[in-house]
Amino acid sequence: MAAGSLIAVSSPAVSVAPPTERSTADQVMRRLLRIPDRSKQPSDRDVHRLFSASILISALRCTLSYVLFPIAAPFIGAVGGVGPAIGIPIAVVALYFDARGIRRFFLADHPRRWPITALYLAVMVLVAVLLARDIVQIA
Repeated sequence: MAAGSLIAVSSPAVSVAPPTERSTADQVMRRLLRIPDRSKQPSDRDVHRLFSASILISALRCTLSYVLFPIAAPFIGAVGGVGPAIGIPIAVVALYFDARGIRRFFLADHPRRWPITALYLAVMVLVAVLLARDIVQIA
């Protein structure tokens, strides 16, 4: 009987109501992301769809920078400025969607919002480095 209780206690809840009291870190993040206290929560489907889209855009940016441009540019005789001219707008869009994705996870009070935020920030750092490299290359 005790083992059954232990399993019931340790099993994760499928549907948990959003917490009424938030941690200091959550409060700071919600203020930073401009999320009002009384906000409509998006569905889990919307949250995951935006996550997929923003990660896809960031992956596209990295694929262009590290795979397509280095391989295709010599074959088509492209000049050095073509990569940054395409990479900079894609990087800006990727960073925008990454920030929106973080906001959406916090807006939904998603239980995995902090690990996903860490993933987003890691991707954003990589994209920001590529963006800076492209800006330096153009200058």
